Amino acid sequence: MLKYSIVVPFHNEEENVTALYDRLKAVMEHVGETFELVFVDDGSRDRTYRLLEEIAAVDSRVLVIKLRRNFGQTSALAAGFDHCQGEFILAMDGDLQHDPDEIPGFLAKLEEGYDVVSGWRSQRGDNFILRRIPSTCANWLMATLSGVQIHDFGTTFKAYRREVIQNIPLYGEMHRFIPALASWYGASICEIPISNPAREFGRSHYGISRTFRVFFDLLTIRFLLRYMTRPLHFFGSIGALGLLAGGAISAWLLGLKIFTHQHVMLEHSPLFVMASVFILAGIQMMGIGLLGELQVRHFHTASHRAPYAVDRILRLRSEESLMQ
Repeated sequence: MLKYSIVVPFHNEEENVTALYDRLKAVMEHVGETFELVFVDDGSRDRTYRLLEEIAAVDSRVLVIKLRRNFGQTSALAAGFDHCQGEFILAMDGDLQHDPDEIPGFLAKLEEGYDVVSGWRSQRGDNFILRRIPSTCANWLMATLSGVQIHDFGTTFKAYRREVIQNIPLYGEMHRFIPALASWYGASICEIPISNPAREFGRSHYGISRTFRVFFDLLTIRFLLRYMTRPLHFFGSIGALGLLAGGAISAWLLGLKIFTHQHVMLEHSPLFVMASVFILAGIQMMGIGLLGELQVRHFHTASHRAPYAVDRILRLRSEESLMQ
């Protein structure tokens, strides 16, 4: 098994591909351990894949994965994680806003025994209103709701032990929540400061719209962390409250009917409707909870389904393997 795998997703980054490869190769050769560079082309429409193809043709340490279309950063990372072979895995962006010279700091923390090492952009140069304020609010919410006290969930620049990342299913925008999901499995997590240089080439793929998607994913993560293996505790509690409220109102209306002979439908029709709605909603929530329990059982027995589709995989066979 290789020692290190560097996973980098690319989407329309033709200006940065070659420069990033050269810098990564220099840094990892200086580290002095076996490594591979796993480059994932996430449906690029420019020359990104052609350049990756040329790199893979001359370096057997480079694995290129071409996805059939643009599946998004999380799915591209998942493809890289599924096909890499390293004992330690480091992920970073392909736009040169993550400095390869900082990789040894991540690897040193992994060697110390941490399972997840997260980068922290302590000094950000992004737009204050469109990027920094939403990011600060989102990171505070993530830390509060997940219980993982790190400053920067959003950066892709993170390092993992292989056994940790393999236990975490990735889909949607879940790559930013890996530390929170890893904590559920008991992983030890730390963070190190990283620089955040401005993008020199290409166009950013991030916008204010991503903030809203992250908010909904955050609600998902909060639910998963607390109720992933016991959804009936969540839906059943709401259902029980609905049944209790509807039952109490129904009992009161029944008492009026028996002891005062009032015409309940005419004199208390709103309460009668409320009682019916509460009872039906309570039964439905209990049913959803039971279905959730069935899904949990299915989750623990179902086969893994990848959130991406691979078009082709390229790796140059080394001279040693050809001689065997």
